[in-house]
Amino acid sequence: MILETEMQRPTIPDLAKAAGVSVATVNRVLSGAQIVRQQTLQRVQEAAEAINFYGTGTIQARVAASRPKYRLGFLLHQPNRSFYRDLGAALALEAKAVADADVDARIEFLEDLSPQNISARLLDLGETCDAIAVVAAVHPLVSETLDILRARDVPIFALVSQLSATGQVHYVGLDNWKVGRTAAWAIEKISKAPGKLGILVGNHRYRCQEMNESGFRSYFREYAPEFTLLEPLLTFESSTIAQEMTEKLLREHPDLTGLYVAGGGITGALTALRNSDRAGKIVVIGYQLMEVTRAALLDGTMTVAISHPLKLMAQETVAGMMRACASRSGGGNWTSIIPFDIYTRENI
Repeated sequence: MILETEMQRPTIPDLAKAAGVSVATVNRVLSGAQIVRQQTLQRVQEAAEAINFYGTGTIQARVAASRPKYRLGFLLHQPNRSFYRDLGAALALEAKAVADADVDARIEFLEDLSPQNISARLLDLGETCDAIAVVAAVHPLVSETLDILRARDVPIFALVSQLSATGQVHYVGLDNWKVGRTAAWAIEKISKAPGKLGILVGNHRYRCQEMNESGFRSYFREYAPEFTLLEPLLTFESSTIAQEMTEKLLREHPDLTGLYVAGGGITGALTALRNSDRAGKIVVIGYQLMEVTRAALLDGTMTVAISHPLKLMAQETVAGMMRACASRSGGGNWTSIIPFDIYTRENI
């Protein structure tokens, strides 16, 4: 009976046939002595599992040992901000979903956004991670730290906001010039008549917000000069300050026609509008589809949300970081400009 069972066991030629490869290839997989392409290894493993090949455990070990391994670091803003929580979750899911490599995603949320803290955290991640992605404002201290890390061959990716105008730092995010012009187009087309427009900016050191505002103003200079664009008010990425600045705009400009929230603080701006009698009477453009903006679109407080497609953004970021690691010696530009989504109350 034992002899019969042994005779019926799938053999190496059986496995080769099931996997669609040669017997020599199966022998190379089993011995681990020669390099075999990852796709071939995976195909042999799947075939071994399907026919219950006696050496399946060995093949699984060979496949696991041959998979590329990457440790990727991510520095995001405060975890109490919905956008960054959602972005972190999307990055974690994408790292787990990578089929042909083992990706260890180290995701950190920073309460302290000072250049000193961001620089310190970047240097710390640079000691243990193969590549780093960061959301940060442009600052000489941050730029110096990025130079140090690049000199150590650690690929750096800027998320959401570019850190270099020359492309020295890879970037995954939106074309913020187009974002600003799209926001302007929406306000011009939706407004019943020209009027004053308020602009909220979180921090002028974020390139994305500078480009948002520049694109916004360029559209009105080109197509709708009859609108009056007020000087931007700083929110310092704070919802509380954004609420105060929106209240100031409403108080000082009773004829305000529109509001463009070009940076952080949309929650505070919406709170100020709801506390006034102007909600739904002013065209409001802001960022990201999340719980608070979804509710504002539905009740009319907010008119349009321009949103990062987080799943696509996470895919492009993780894939770009792995490519940069794999081809580090050869260089390359792994910047990826992703399309943005536009939401109104009618398509959410």
